[in-house]
This record gives sequence, C-alpha cells and structure tokens, in this order.
Amino acid sequence: VQVVESGGGSVQPGGSLRLSCAASGFNSDYYAISWFRQAPGKEREGVSCIREDSTYYADSARGRFTISRDSAKNTVYLQMNTLQPEDTAVYYCAVGEACWYTDYWGKGTPVTVSS
Repeated sequence: VQVVESGGGSVQPGGSLRLSCAASGFNSDYYAISWFRQAPGKEREGVSCIREDSTYYADSARGRFTISRDSAKNTVYLQMNTLQPEDTAVYYCAVGEACWYTDYWGKGTPVTVSS
C-alpha cells in the first residue's frame, strides 16, 4: 500500500494549485483518502477527505478547496483555489478505513503561498 503526493509548489496569494494523491497497492475507491497539512511550528490538521461518495472539509478549506477522485487513475485530487499565506504547509495524503483515521501516509508535498 502506497500513496504519493505531488503538485505542490509556490504561488502568490489568490492563486491555485491542484494536489494529487496517487494510490497503489489498493483500490482507493473503497477506502477513505484524507488530506492533512502541517505548517511550520503548528500541529497537523485535517483539510479534506473523500470516502466513497462522501466528501468532508475543514472550515478553513470549505468553499475554496475541492476534493475529487479519478477511479481510472486510482488518484485523489485536492483542488485549492484562492490560496492564502496561511495555507502554507506541507500537505499529506493518507489512507484508512474512515476519514481522519489513517493507516498509511505519503511523504508530503510542500505548498508555499507568498507574494
């Protein structure tokens, strides 16, 4: 079982990024894929999750971020719009039986929002 994140980078405030979480060794359609982030000096926090047809968002992400999946590619995406400096963090995806309850983690992809 493996998940690999990609798509991070540096953007200006108001910009967008799409993160990808490529799964291997299991069918992500049948598990919960959660996105977390950890900013420097802060605790890790849950951002969004998708399990089957249900999606969940933290208050900080709701209305700006969209989680989706491409079953054919066994990949989950996190579209992030209207990014702000406070979104700067390393973003991780993780897989588990339920949202936020994770068994396997990726290594993360960094996102920097700065002017």
